[in-house]
Amino acid sequence: MIPFAMSEPRSGESKGARWLFGPRLDLAVFLVPALVALAVVALAPALDLPRETPDSAWIVLVLMVDVAHVWSTAFVTYLDPVELRRRPQLYATVPLAGYAAGVALYAAGGAALFWRVLAYVAVFHFVRQQYGWVALYRARNEERDPAGALVDGAAIYAATLYPLLWWHAAPERSFAWFRPGDFATGVPELVATLGGALYVAILVAYVARAVVQARTHPPSWGKHLVVATTVACWYTGIIATDGDLTFTVTNVLIHGVPYAALVFVYGRAVAEADPETAAGPGARLLARGALVFAATLWAVAYLEELLWDRAIWHDRPHLFGGELGLDDAHTFLVPLLAVPQLTHYVLDGFLWRRGQNPRLALWFRRHHHR
Repeated sequence: MIPFAMSEPRSGESKGARWLFGPRLDLAVFLVPALVALAVVALAPALDLPRETPDSAWIVLVLMVDVAHVWSTAFVTYLDPVELRRRPQLYATVPLAGYAAGVALYAAGGAALFWRVLAYVAVFHFVRQQYGWVALYRARNEERDPAGALVDGAAIYAATLYPLLWWHAAPERSFAWFRPGDFATGVPELVATLGGALYVAILVAYVARAVVQARTHPPSWGKHLVVATTVACWYTGIIATDGDLTFTVTNVLIHGVPYAALVFVYGRAVAEADPETAAGPGARLLARGALVFAATLWAVAYLEELLWDRAIWHDRPHLFGGELGLDDAHTFLVPLLAVPQLTHYVLDGFLWRRGQNPRLALWFRRHHHR
């Protein structure tokens, strides 16, 4: 996500203390998911939680958050007639090109190459989303200094890239991004050690700058919250612990929950400003409230996972039913089932980019901070 045009602050509103959605909602979508994730990690030994993600946690974390948030993009793209008409070639080309590229990858290198490439595309998306939140806060607070942009960007990239570098140098982890072997590990430990020293230096510089800046400007608590929760969750889930459950909970919650909130708030703001958008299927569902929005995402996510499990994974027949007998069609079926998430990754880079979506400023003009 990339910053976009902002409205002028409301009368009496401090330039350095504004929020994206409002203080209560910002804390709900940025702080609460991180606290829940870290609480699960802290309580895991006392509760004797398994290292692998049990079905109950998988349903909440993977199906209801991770897979569901992918489909939320459709509410403000494919289900918005105005947006769909504005860039028809983009919205037609991305899924078609993604499918064609996926089939080519699978045919050339099999499952191993396909999942490795998709894993790195996903990692790029996850890292850039955290950077995007920081960029949005900088724009919202009218922080335009190049030095600050450099320090803030370095902090969020350090928070995400160092744990990934450490993961690539670690001899073995009991979790994977998508499936075992999808990362090209084997980075020399010395590289990870040097990366760790740079990681500490960058975060110290970020804190030092924040302290100095606080003497003359109101602190940007939202931005600091995003950086702090990213540092805590990425370090804890990848370096400090070694379990699929702890990795999943720290990875998924701080990614999926804020994104779904962004789509909900932005989608409703755009619909309020445009009767044609408001008449579209996406806006009509959003107008019915957050519960209908979430329930719709959960239903579609369940259908997607049903297809994945019955056609490809065969891991949870007790949740989705028996096999479909399509093992010979994986070259064409796996890339097809991956189209929604790949489309989400690509469109996210267009939808929230300044200059690519002129309606982005409507969110800030119409959403008043509470």
